[in-house]
Amino acid sequence: MSQYLRIKEANPDTILLFRVGDFFETFENDAKIASKVLGITLTKRANGAAEDVPLAGFPHHAIDSYLPKLVRAGYRVAVCEQMENPKFAKGIVKREVIEVVTPGATLSDKLLDHKKNNYLLSVFIKDEVAGISFTDVSTGEFFTFEVPESDLQQQIESIAPAEILIQKKEKDYLTPVISNINSSIRITKMDDWIFNYDYANELLLNHFGTVTLKGFGIEHLQNGIVASGAALNYLQETQKVNLTHLNRISLYNPSEYMILDSSTRRNLEISYSMHGDGREGSLISILDKTTTAMGGRLLKKWISAPLRDLKKIQSRLDSVEELLKNKSQRKKIETELKEVGDIERIISRICTGRANPREVVALKTSLKKIPAIKEHLSNFKTDALSKTSRELNPLENLVERIQNAVIDSPPATLVDGGVIRNGFSPELDELRNIAFHGKDWIAKLQKTERERSGIPSLKVSFNNVFGYYIDISNAHKEKVPENYIRKQTLVNSERYITPELKEYEDKILNAEEKIHELESELFDELRKFVAAEAVAIQNNARMIALIDCLISFAECAEAYKYSKPEVH
Repeated sequence: MSQYLRIKEANPDTILLFRVGDFFETFENDAKIASKVLGITLTKRANGAAEDVPLAGFPHHAIDSYLPKLVRAGYRVAVCEQMENPKFAKGIVKREVIEVVTPGATLSDKLLDHKKNNYLLSVFIKDEVAGISFTDVSTGEFFTFEVPESDLQQQIESIAPAEILIQKKEKDYLTPVISNINSSIRITKMDDWIFNYDYANELLLNHFGTVTLKGFGIEHLQNGIVASGAALNYLQETQKVNLTHLNRISLYNPSEYMILDSSTRRNLEISYSMHGDGREGSLISILDKTTTAMGGRLLKKWISAPLRDLKKIQSRLDSVEELLKNKSQRKKIETELKEVGDIERIISRICTGRANPREVVALKTSLKKIPAIKEHLSNFKTDALSKTSRELNPLENLVERIQNAVIDSPPATLVDGGVIRNGFSPELDELRNIAFHGKDWIAKLQKTERERSGIPSLKVSFNNVFGYYIDISNAHKEKVPENYIRKQTLVNSERYITPELKEYEDKILNAEEKIHELESELFDELRKFVAAEAVAIQNNARMIALIDCLISFAECAEAYKYSKPEVH
């Protein structure tokens, strides 16, 4: 238990899922919580001379079902994995926490609403100015801004985060404010030293690889920088990976949007209906005819925070009008969009090393739709639509690389094997040939050696002590080739090996393990290759979301007989 206790001490305020063989186990108070929340049996484990320890666990392959239940119940969950094969471990198996999953810091599809952002919000207050930072680690969005302290509650209501980070010293003041907005928002109290300007500024500069924050337009926001640094610190501590997909931080200007307080949102039934079943019957449910997850998330932002700038409003209306009038091209684009996956979240998972083979193929499939979308958009003249056409990037080299590397219908995980396409890696092809056709090689070797030696009874056999060997009866000892090496003498025969046979034996016996290792290496290399194009893929996601929303409005205008308004 000493290893568990050490890791648990380093991860306080979490439910620690501790990998032991084929199970994730929880102990002590964590076990009592897990048993209650997950409905699993609470047992006990012997602990030497000390009292028995409460224990509750579940099979490791069921983590995608159980972990979300714990997080939805409001708990932070630390996932501790075995970092080496127990068969080859010298002593206690090495274990590490690979991820801490919280309501506002998760990349898991099981915890995310595809058509809703999952924001983590950080607050720092000084001199009656609230610095606010909000980020969605699943999409790569990262914003910061400042408002008078008196406007804080209003902004939190507008952003609607899943989790809020605050200083421990502010807990007595901010906790009631946040709970009054939404009691389900998780409040995470962080050490006060993290909310320091110099620390935050350096952390952000190191992360973005810049010498100044001027390029992001936030250098004047001291409180905003502190809040952003706290958010980045939290994400680095929980995700345990390099967050390269958070490649920029943007200045959010709340004055560009109409602020809708909670009472207005509720009475207008913007997101939830007071009479229907949740989202059904709300304004968003009526206007949301988007076909992509990115489009759905953007539409929710547009409806929840309406524009105030007349030029931007007019630009949207002009685009919707043109799409409405050109139904043929609109429908063609819509057809292509139906085949586009959630590339915004897929690239985030790829950059953090958590994407599975099917997600990489889904990215390829989505990118292959971009040339057709660009072509159809080229028929439109309004600024927003023509800009979208210009900015979409098909990334042909990336598509080709994925096509060459991964089979069309891969298994869900690398562990299942067979992910990398035949012909992509000569080394992998050879190992597969050995693993799947080893017996053919042995039979061929036996035939060749019989012909070469002139010994018709020569046999190539195998046992667990010597591995593969060549068996020759005593009657033919004088015909043994010079390159044979004697290994064992029996009553009626002798057993030999050759360098070639031993080399192939090593390949056969280790082929499956080497195949798994090589497939993992090749897939990891592919992920890194794809991750290098994160900026372009994220921009594609934004352009697709934009056109999807505009088409959704055009579809609504046609279905509900809406007319273009005049705005002044």
